[in-house]
Amino acid sequence: MINLGRKEELIKLTGNSSELMEQLVDEILYMETQLKYYRSLPQIRVDKERPERQRATPAAKLYKETMQQYTNCIKIIAKCAGFDADDEESPLRAWARKFLDKC
Repeated sequence: MINLGRKEELIKLTGNSSELMEQLVDEILYMETQLKYYRSLPQIRVDKERPERQRATPAAKLYKETMQQYTNCIKIIAKCAGFDADDEESPLRAWARKFLDKC
């Protein structure tokens, strides 16, 4: 079930309504639905005999993988929209640049 308002919002944000961008937005919307579903499932399985022993469930692994893909897609959308976080200089990079300029 695709949220058309959300789709229009993302496409408007990028300023690009090409077929490729629409496919990317559709994938993002699908992943948002999947992430919501995975969050509703148990994430940890606890051993009844040894409660200190815990394992991630398959749902937790799927959530992690999907979240990584989702994050990458959001970065692409952000870059197309002109919001590129990688362009900003971190305080560490600024300090390193100043230090190297003195040498």
